[in-house]
Amino acid sequence: MRAVGVIEGGVSVLDRADVDTDQIIPKQFLKRVERTGFGEFLFYDWAKQPGWELQRNPILATGRNFGCGSSREHAPWALEDYGFEAIVAPSYADIFYSNCTKIGLLPVVLGEDEVRAVMAAGSARIDLASQEVVWAGGTATFEIDPETKRRLLNGLDDIGVTLQHADAIERYEAERERSGPVTTALA
Repeated sequence: MRAVGVIEGGVSVLDRADVDTDQIIPKQFLKRVERTGFGEFLFYDWAKQPGWELQRNPILATGRNFGCGSSREHAPWALEDYGFEAIVAPSYADIFYSNCTKIGLLPVVLGEDEVRAVMAAGSARIDLASQEVVWAGGTATFEIDPETKRRLLNGLDDIGVTLQHADAIERYEAERERSGPVTTALA
């Protein structure tokens, strides 16, 4: 996982509330186990509607309760594969929020008026270390769990956190009592 520090650039606007994970990535595209290749199917059904356009920018600004519905990990994978590095919304479904942070996609919670201001500005700068979003004409701070912040800043997914303890794991494995039959090589 890449480390998250500052995310800066254009803002794509999805001015919709209660966007569920099946709308983000429909079920018929969940046949893969890799985390790549899902971006082309992002908002698949909506993308077929006349006038639909969702620019590939580093930041997505959207409505409240984003990522509700089923807990599919594919939804954050599709958003990240499309090119988004951060999402700014008034609220998220809990599991979706957690799934985002586990892959390095930064979900930022701001008030509705602040999200609308970011949408209108068209570009923004999100600084995870200072927990601040800056856009033309405004600034807002956001909250994030300190351990989640540490993991994102250091590019640590669940495996990366475990590997920080590789020496202790190796010591344990070398020292632990082995139970069961002793096997020897056949000559």
